[in-house]
Amino acid sequence: MNGRENAISESAKHGFDVFNTKGLCVQCHAGWNFTDDGFHDIGVADDDIGRGKVLPGIPAVMHAFKTPTLRNVAQRRPYLHNGSEKTLEDVVRFYNTGGQAKRDSLDVNIKPLNLTDQEMRDLCAFLLTLSSNDKPVTIPTLPND
Repeated sequence: MNGRENAISESAKHGFDVFNTKGLCVQCHAGWNFTDDGFHDIGVADDDIGRGKVLPGIPAVMHAFKTPTLRNVAQRRPYLHNGSEKTLEDVVRFYNTGGQAKRDSLDVNIKPLNLTDQEMRDLCAFLLTLSSNDKPVTIPTLPND
């Protein structure tokens, strides 16, 4: 982003293009923290109605869950609100098919993307650049008072 051309691989650069165009990812995963902080139904086939539990009279929020940040996404598996997708590759395939459940509350951006295998690999390469290589920070335990 700051002009260092060799900071990421060519595959990750192509993945960034897919992220912002054909993949439609940027529609929900935008900004410095790669989230719109919104709630969306992405078509996960389960009975959890998500945001619909707190707003039962609004059909558009049924099955909607908050868009997570993509920062350090490689360290936060399994994925989706129910942990149904085990790898980033699984998540990209999930979105490529347009989700699993077709219902009225499905976000308008959730549709078959028709990404090629190479585009999906490149997208995963880009997503991996959003994770630091640092080990998780261990917070020391404080003694009880």
